Amino acid sequence: MSKASGDPHATGPDGRDLVAGDGVDLERVWVGVAAQVWRRDPGRIERLAARLLRSPGLARALLATPSLLLPWLIATVVVLAVGAVVTAGTGQPVVALAAPGLAGAAVAYSYGPGLDHAWELSRTMAVSDRMVLLARVLAVFAVNAALASAASAVSPTAGGIAFGWLVPMAAVSALALAVATVAESANTGVGAALAVWTLTVVGSQSATGQFGAAVTLSGLVLPYLAVAICCVAVVLRSTRTTKGTL
Repeated sequence: MSKASGDPHATGPDGRDLVAGDGVDLERVWVGVAAQVWRRDPGRIERLAARLLRSPGLARALLATPSLLLPWLIATVVVLAVGAVVTAGTGQPVVALAAPGLAGAAVAYSYGPGLDHAWELSRTMAVSDRMVLLARVLAVFAVNAALASAASAVSPTAGGIAFGWLVPMAAVSALALAVATVAESANTGVGAALAVWTLTVVGSQSATGQFGAAVTLSGLVLPYLAVAICCVAVVLRSTRTTKGTL
């Protein structure tokens, strides 16, 4: 083992870094931690996901998605429940306007370094990063769409636009993911998506005088679809250099 004067790190005969004074091989410790995490027994939901996806590793990475964990889901349900109450009381499409923003935030946090504790572990899998990303985004979007649909169903007055938010939800989610992957920051993706969606809601309301114009105007469908398609292209391009492809 060698150690330079004043250098807090030391190296062993194989060149690996050791913690000064402790002789701890950090690489070996990390491998041990990763093994413990991935070795835990799968639950019923994980086993079902593994059968459906035909990949135990992909199933574990999917269920480790930050925006699919129980605290996040509870928070989403609470927000949508409050929106449903306000919608039922006022007749205004609060849920329809909140759903795209919630989905955008959830999708931005679906994959990436920083907040995702399984990020480094998932990169050791044989499954490609892009496949993990696809599975997580589709699952997050489906869960948020189901929750928003349930919340929208409680108000008969909002029935006419019960699914009017699906296209803007797709656009906002794609925008959040595109910004997050390019900037390599989930927070940046969330901020961009929420800012754009807020401007869209306020701008369409000012232009038409209708509170829910952002989800009711048929003229906005094509622009939403164009944004979604462009953002998907950006995501595919920004993830093309990862360790695998679809």
